[in-house]
Formats: sequence, C-alpha cells, structure tokens
Amino acid sequence: MTHPLASRIALVTGASRGLGYATAVALAKAGAHVIAVARTQGGLEELDDTIRKDGGSATLVPLTLTDFDGIARLGAALNERHGKLDILVGNAGVAGPSSPLGHIEMKPWNDTMAVNVTANFQLIRCMEPLLKLSDAGRAVFVTSGSASKVPAYRGPYAASKAALEALVRVWAAETATTPIRANLFNPGPVRTRMRATVMPGEDPATLPTPEQVAEFIVPLLLPSWSETGKFYDYKTRSVMDFHPPA
Repeated sequence: MTHPLASRIALVTGASRGLGYATAVALAKAGAHVIAVARTQGGLEELDDTIRKDGGSATLVPLTLTDFDGIARLGAALNERHGKLDILVGNAGVAGPSSPLGHIEMKPWNDTMAVNVTANFQLIRCMEPLLKLSDAGRAVFVTSGSASKVPAYRGPYAASKAALEALVRVWAAETATTPIRANLFNPGPVRTRMRATVMPGEDPATLPTPEQVAEFIVPLLLPSWSETGKFYDYKTRSVMDFHPPA
C-alpha cells in the first residue's frame, strides 16, 4: 500500500464519530499522523484502536471547540512537538435548532455560531502559522448545501454554514501566495447521527456512508492539490467556483 501522506501531520476536528472519524481513519491509512480532536473521550479511544489496527498513529485531544483558549494551547503544543501542521480538517459542527427564526432563543443561536463559525475562525488564527511552516499546507472545511438552499426552519445552521464559506474563501484569498490551499467540501446528506436527528423519517440506507465520502476528502489534502478557495461537491464529484449573482 502506498502512503502519499507519510510523515505529514493532520488535525481533524469532530473526529470521534461520523465523517470526522472516517476522515481521520482515511488520513491515517494514507500515512498521516492524525491529531484527533473531539469532545468524546470514548469515541476518540475507539478511533485510536481502529487507526492502530491499520498500522497508523494518532494523538488524541479531548477538547470542546468552544474552548477557544484550548485551541490556542493546542496550536502551541503542536508547534513545540511537531514544528508544523500539514493538514487541517474543520469537520466539527452542530445542527442547531429546527424552528422558525422568531422562536429561537439567543443561546441556541449563539451556540450554533460558536461551533460552526467562531471555532473555525480560531482554528484558522491559531493554525495558520503552523500550516505556513509546511511545504504544502492543506485545509478543508466541511460545509452544507443549506448555506445556499437556505431551507425554512434551519436558520442557525444555514446562516452558520454561509458564514463559514465566506470565512474560508477570505482566508484562501489571503493565503493564495503561501503554501496553504484552503477549500470547502460539501458532502451532501450522509449516514450520520446528526443527519438522523434532523431528518428522522429518512431511510439511512439511501445515503452514502461516512467512509465513502471521506475517500473524496483525502485528495484535497495531498501536497499535489493546487486549487484554493474552491468548493468540492460530493454529489456531482466536481470542484466548483463561487459565482456572484447574475
């Protein structure tokens, strides 16, 4: 088996389950040492077992991403231990409330924005210097079709993903002349616990598994990947540009 990511350091958030778990496993199989970040210690330990069975390696980081100081401490620790970061996968996210906007309280609104937007902003702030020390820093953030389709009753989630897309595109523009390449990945509906919570009547057997989707994230994280500020759509298997309204 070839290991195109051998000797590379990859940080994955939301790594204890779902798409984050599958992406962490796929990166480890490709040879990367995975820095696995999640709230759930048990899920991280299961991930570590899976990665080790495949001959890979991981560092487990139990961390709530709304601990913004904790993200900064993680950046300092990675600098001290590895002196760089090659790959950043911003996968962690929350669904937020499914209600009319007028019925949503401030706390669930703020909680959704904190995880889906502000935590990723802090990751960018704290990990950019380390990604610049890589010969080919690669970053992918997981978005959603809700950012553009803006479905009714999904306001906090849709707004947070739209903000995330703008954030990543700005960062891509700012780092275009550096070794960093930052892109967005839209997995579409995936067979995850969060999807089942939002769409309880949906047959999960009709959806792709996280493992199937994760295989398409890995190529965006290879040193050979050259696009930045783009949008990869899993459903159509295509890289898209963002276009202003006609």
